[in-house]
Amino acid sequence: MSAELWTAVSGGVVGVASAVATFWGGRAARRTRRDHRRDDFKAITERMDKEFDRRDERIDELEAKTELQEQRLEGASVAIIYLIGRVRGLTGYIRSVGMEPPAADPVPDPAKQFIHDFDL
Repeated sequence: MSAELWTAVSGGVVGVASAVATFWGGRAARRTRRDHRRDDFKAITERMDKEFDRRDERIDELEAKTELQEQRLEGASVAIIYLIGRVRGLTGYIRSVGMEPPAADPVPDPAKQFIHDFDL
């Protein structure tokens, strides 16, 4: 091989090596794998924060509904206790005047768990 051929081959090799190094350096300077992972983490974190906020709002709504239902149940319970006492009082009055009150309808099965004494 002649000196000119060695010069040409070595110049080509240096040119290819320079091109590869330039490409690799440009790519590395632009964005790294870590940058992509950090961006993904940031996006996922933001999405999770939004989901947590949405869940918190939903929990607050459910707690408000639960409180309202508890108040309604408490009121219904007081009303049932009052009505049972009122029926017993009327039944006692009717018997005290010497009459017999009408026979009561049977207590429905779902109501039996709430009304324990069936002598109305």
